[in-house]
Amino acid sequence: MPDQYRTVARAGVHEIEISRSRFLCALAPVATEREAQDFVAAVRKEHADASHNCFAYVIGADASVQRASDDGEPGGTAGVPMLQMLLRRDMRYVVAVVTRYYGGVKLGAGGLIRAYGGSVGEALDTVGTLTRRRFRLATVTVDHQRAGKVQNDLRSTGREVRDVRYGEAVTIEIGLPDADVEAFRSWLADSTAGTAGFELGGEAYGDA
Repeated sequence: MPDQYRTVARAGVHEIEISRSRFLCALAPVATEREAQDFVAAVRKEHADASHNCFAYVIGADASVQRASDDGEPGGTAGVPMLQMLLRRDMRYVVAVVTRYYGGVKLGAGGLIRAYGGSVGEALDTVGTLTRRRFRLATVTVDHQRAGKVQNDLRSTGREVRDVRYGEAVTIEIGLPDADVEAFRSWLADSTAGTAGFELGGEAYGDA
């Protein structure tokens, strides 16, 4: 698994105009290919009267799923430059749909490539991106007496507290970079006089 990847901060739309053609780039974060396909279908339905609704998406932290469509534009002039822009920006778990309303002026292959790729690039700048970093999930178990201080110490040192459960003891789920695991284990033992439980879990991604 890569140590980190980038994705869009939110869904959004950015419009540019080139030689009287309107290009609307809709972006959205997506967790699965099905979500990406549903987003494409929704945009196509919304802009059913457009000349073209071209798309590209990248799913997986390792970019294992990549799809693109020219939707009737000359081959390789729309979907591929859109996909290349997403990959050049290290974007993952993201879908882009560029809707074109033809303005009567032909752009040529080079013009189309610049328009579709540029539309995605500008939309990414406008909507904003964020970095998600790989964490090891870990579970800390402490008694109720120490739980409040441990939680405060975790948050004050920037640790990601993902969940807190109260039972006979207090269970705190956190995310830790791999490199910090041993140092954290030592800190926890010192701060709780060795009374806290610590268990490593699987891996996940969280906001950097």
